[in-house]
Amino acid sequence: MSGSGEKHDKATIFELSRPGRIGYSLPPCDVPEADPASLIPASLLRKQPAELPEVYEVDVIRHYTELSRRNFGIDNGFYPLGSCTMKYNPKINEDAARMTGFAKIHPYQPEESIQGALEVLYRLQKDLQEITGMDQVTLQPAAGAHGEWTGLMMIRAYHESRGEKRTKVIVPDSAHGTNPASAAVAGFEAVTIPSDSRGLVDLDALRKEAGPDTAALMLTNPNTLGLFEEHIAEIADIVHQAGGLLYYDGANANAIMGITRPGDMGFDVVHLNLHKTMSTPHGGGGPGAGPVGVKEKLIPYLPTPIVARREDGGYFLDYNFPHSIGRVKSFYGNFGILLRAYVYILSYGGEGLRQVSENAVLNANYMLKKLAPYFDVPYDRKCKHEFVLSGNRQKKHGVRTLDMAKRLLDFGYHPPTIYFPLNVEECIMIEPTETESKETLDGFIEAMIQIAQEAEHDPERVKNAPYTTVVQRLDEALASRKPVLNCSCAP
Repeated sequence: MSGSGEKHDKATIFELSRPGRIGYSLPPCDVPEADPASLIPASLLRKQPAELPEVYEVDVIRHYTELSRRNFGIDNGFYPLGSCTMKYNPKINEDAARMTGFAKIHPYQPEESIQGALEVLYRLQKDLQEITGMDQVTLQPAAGAHGEWTGLMMIRAYHESRGEKRTKVIVPDSAHGTNPASAAVAGFEAVTIPSDSRGLVDLDALRKEAGPDTAALMLTNPNTLGLFEEHIAEIADIVHQAGGLLYYDGANANAIMGITRPGDMGFDVVHLNLHKTMSTPHGGGGPGAGPVGVKEKLIPYLPTPIVARREDGGYFLDYNFPHSIGRVKSFYGNFGILLRAYVYILSYGGEGLRQVSENAVLNANYMLKKLAPYFDVPYDRKCKHEFVLSGNRQKKHGVRTLDMAKRLLDFGYHPPTIYFPLNVEECIMIEPTETESKETLDGFIEAMIQIAQEAEHDPERVKNAPYTTVVQRLDEALASRKPVLNCSCAP
């Protein structure tokens, strides 16, 4: 909990403490007593006992169970976070990841003793190659942004091997925020180009910018406005003719699986966010997975090792990539997350993955059609898996997009993404995903319509929301600049 808000009347674990209360019993020590100073340097020894709470076990359980119920997650509510694809995580994925043969192995075991795990990784590589249209895949990157950086480092190595010093990465203004950041960390200068009046890449601006110093164009398709780049073949030609490469940000792959592939659009590198597209756990700092696929000319620069298959059918870790950019992740990636993604792919199969995308697109267009009469629609056309609205109409009544997001909490919904992408004023970005029923979508639509009507007829009600949450509205600026992180700020 951070910032300032109303304090809940539940006691903290320290306030529940009473002298003499015990929640555990340790067995008698079977180690011979010794002078602590002979085992631990005196400078590290405590001068007085730690000030720990003294509570019964049942109080601890109830306290932390109560706190856990305040967390919002995809398992207990609709989470239409645009661009983040917060879709349901099937529990069969969790069951597979906890199977003893997978969960109890160690990454440094001899290869012959982990053949099953290596086979899973190998098959996942092949599946992701097929889904993306790439020639080889590395599973090492731990997240989408990590995958971006990995792809850009391979692009950099590719150009350097050809004796070319290309310094710029072109990024549309509708791109994910991590794109320019990843370019900078990889040693490039990020150059922004605008969208045209239809929300797509401005081809004239791209032609003017693409040149001998262009290393790559980073593009999401469909883009962050939820619109498909109709001129993607022409975009690829412009970049390739300038000697640059095309990088695909796979954050929005939930709209195209089984329908089209980045490799067929002309992309040279692609990363996938398995926590978005393949339903693996999402948020809270990880673990994540951002595999990167490349076309043949970039294979020599892949991080090592890559899981390969011997002629006799066995699997091994292949380090024979002399021009590799090196290892980018300890061990071979987040194995448990990769395993969950593999189960997801197997569960659906090719036709099922296509249906995932079709249903995600159908749900988004259904919601856009229903909400369009009540909000400004900056790009009034068919969308893909997500769409953007603008709260400018409500702002005329003094109600900001932030206020409407806070009000949604009172209806039991997690708010959608707001104020992103940056090229839409008072932006509301909604992604329903394919895993939600029509009843859930209709309930959210009704809540959004009610809030829009409140903004017009009772704006103060929206501006002072939320009313039903444990902590009321925070001071947003104070929460980010002076977070209160000790236990006394909340129960």
